[in-house]
Amino acid sequence: MNTIAAKASTASIDFLPLHGTDYVEFYVGNAKQAAHFYKTAFGFQSLAYAGPETGVKDRASYAVRQHKLTFVFTTPLSSQNPMADHIYQHGDGVKMLALMVDDATDAWEQTTQRGAISYMMPTHLQDEDGELVMSGIHTYGDTVHLFIERENYKGVFMPGYRKWESHYNPTDTGLLYVDHCVGNVGWNQMNKWVKFYEEVMGFRNILSFDDKDISTEYSALMSKVMSNGNGYVKFPINEPAEGKKKSQVEEYLEFYNGEGCQHVALATDNIVATVTALQNRGIEFLKVPSTYYDDLLSRVGAIEEDLEPLKELGILVDRDDEGYLLQIFSKPVEDRPTLFFEIIQRKGAKSFGKGNFKALFEALEREQDSRGNL
Repeated sequence: MNTIAAKASTASIDFLPLHGTDYVEFYVGNAKQAAHFYKTAFGFQSLAYAGPETGVKDRASYAVRQHKLTFVFTTPLSSQNPMADHIYQHGDGVKMLALMVDDATDAWEQTTQRGAISYMMPTHLQDEDGELVMSGIHTYGDTVHLFIERENYKGVFMPGYRKWESHYNPTDTGLLYVDHCVGNVGWNQMNKWVKFYEEVMGFRNILSFDDKDISTEYSALMSKVMSNGNGYVKFPINEPAEGKKKSQVEEYLEFYNGEGCQHVALATDNIVATVTALQNRGIEFLKVPSTYYDDLLSRVGAIEEDLEPLKELGILVDRDDEGYLLQIFSKPVEDRPTLFFEIIQRKGAKSFGKGNFKALFEALEREQDSRGNL
């Protein structure tokens, strides 16, 4: 099977209109320290805090923001808490992928009627700044999709939180919004979750990659890219494929102890400046051999960028029918080789860097080999 662009959905209406990612919430062992790390290393700013001081007794949560990108870090305040079990099993990782909707009640009703397992019934949260409605459903592994309706809420983040003001406010790094979030699922589970997103959430499969597209001498994987109707929300789904050695998906599943969000792709409009700033703050990125750039322009055609900074930083380039993209992948940001980040700048391209797969996966394998996990 070759890479294919799937046919558009025949549905005449979008029963689950989404306006993008509202926030990404991580369950972590120490939320205060995690928030400080993401401020320092990624350039987020303090936004809001929830905890015992705000009437929330079972957890502490710190929300940080950079442009339209919001992360929340949550830690349980007791070991007798399901969040503590989640962290024990998975380590620090993504728990909630929260999506912006006009009507959180209708989103919950539409998806649960189509077979989703409810995580949270429609819940109305109120304070002096108005009302926010949220609901949620389960997806792969222990990951959850929340539906957030905030038309009637004017507060800093949501009820239960107070504004978090800090004397420490490092400059941002040019990260703008979530481009896509990639999920890793188990053997022969990809099509199951493709069907879930199609039937439960009204997504469509816009691209498919098989083990001929995403493979090296040692390992392979399969991937399908799911997108909602307007293209604001994209969830590629990966599963392992047979290879001589252990693939990056298998390594993730082993160390995360189950299915989960492998990486979050963060958009920028100046990838050279963003990656330079991130590297200067200690973020480590995968490196491809310098020979990758020897025939780059013959492979992708003319680009507006100076090639030397791309080569120096290790930024990859690929082209599709609508333009080109620039991308780079961090090393895992946890001690477990699980969660990492992609930095991406799109110059018209709507694809996901198929031309870079071989170089990228060989770089990943070098890291796996250094950990003894290949």
